[in-house]
Amino acid sequence: MASAIHPSVDRGIQKGAENFTGGTLRCQCAHDPVEVRIDSQVLFNHACGCTKCWKPPGALFSVVGVVPRDKLTVTAREEKLKIVDDKAVIQRHGCTACGTHLYGRIENKDHAFYGLDFIHTELSGEAGWDGPGFAAFVSSIIESGTPPSAMADVRQALRDKGLEPYDCLSPTLMDILATQAAKAKGTYREA
Repeated sequence: MASAIHPSVDRGIQKGAENFTGGTLRCQCAHDPVEVRIDSQVLFNHACGCTKCWKPPGALFSVVGVVPRDKLTVTAREEKLKIVDDKAVIQRHGCTACGTHLYGRIENKDHAFYGLDFIHTELSGEAGWDGPGFAAFVSSIIESGTPPSAMADVRQALRDKGLEPYDCLSPTLMDILATQAAKAKGTYREA
């Protein structure tokens, strides 16, 4: 099985440029895009299989990393941004016109990741961003409709690309948990 992990992974993972200091993220609106300036290299960039993160059409995973909160500034069309799910731990700010998530922020000061904003470097035209270094929440792609029987192939595709796949429990146990969640959501598919 050839899995479309994510365009930036499928084309080959890029290492970050030395002394890279950031760039501008833009939503996918053809006119008047939201712009977010990042004044830092991305940290902990990874392929994410969760069902909350924004991903391009056809991709099984998003690619998301973090930057220090004080290194992110909305520089254009902030009025187009809205929190996608105000009950989520990560408050993802998406464009109300095109749906692209520009950044996610944790507002709970007691959370371990408070002070870090989650971004998608693929929304930047600048070269130099560090590519993903691992894959997280791999079993969660079952909740998006990937058949459980495809998971061994997906994990192998990730490893072949240099991304170690991680789950909270053993892959088989996480597949069982995610299969149950997919059945409850109505997104479960047999191969």
